[in-house]
Amino acid sequence: MLFINTRPEDRAASLTQALVAVGYQVEALPLLELVAEDFSDALQHLYQQLDETQVIVVVSPTAAEIGMRYLQQAGMQLAQLKHIQWIAVGQATAHALAKFNIVSEVPEVENSEGMLELPILKQRENLNKIAFWRGQGGRQFMMQQLQQRGVSILNFVLYRRQCPEQSLTDFLDILKKLKPHQPVAVMISSEASWHNWLQLCAQYPSDVQWIYLTLGERLTKILMDSQVQVGGAINIIQLENLSASEIIQRMSDWQGMV
Repeated sequence: MLFINTRPEDRAASLTQALVAVGYQVEALPLLELVAEDFSDALQHLYQQLDETQVIVVVSPTAAEIGMRYLQQAGMQLAQLKHIQWIAVGQATAHALAKFNIVSEVPEVENSEGMLELPILKQRENLNKIAFWRGQGGRQFMMQQLQQRGVSILNFVLYRRQCPEQSLTDFLDILKKLKPHQPVAVMISSEASWHNWLQLCAQYPSDVQWIYLTLGERLTKILMDSQVQVGGAINIIQLENLSASEIIQRMSDWQGMV
């Protein structure tokens, strides 16, 4: 079965290797690339407020890398952040932070809902200021939920997401290889990647049977709500995390049911 790996290029290799090892044909089609925003006076001001911040939420390995680079550019040392408790959205982000000798909390479900269930956020009293190291447009739901609890948010927009130009050409090349009604699995790991996928499909309609692997309940609901837009029922396999073992197991379960 064909699996379209839509993870960013720098994060796709290990998943592709694992899928190929168990017999899947894999096509790489990154739906997002992450481009650093310029360091600015606004970011400088945010970094200066980290002394009075209790928690930093880091939403991706890219956020960790750029955040640390800009911390130095802001004239600060990591030693000044010993009071901070760190949250990583997933294991890959935790590993990126570990390169700086930072130990972080990681949710069981690697998304916003999972992070909100962490005791550090759910049960800690006197939590009043949290910083988000994130990309443009990301983690709006989580920040809104915390603001409703009275938490002040420091919003570090460190990079922007865009659909790689090459993916438009690559998508068309993939479609040319497919047969009508062929089932094809597609990784959808974020709302931004889903919107980029819809734009590709709108430009090049097809009668392929797409099976979407989605991360968490909220993203699954977003796809379900898009059924009118895509013109019919959507096949969805919901994931608890983005590990290769989880993806392979869920795919195996689905194939055993059809």
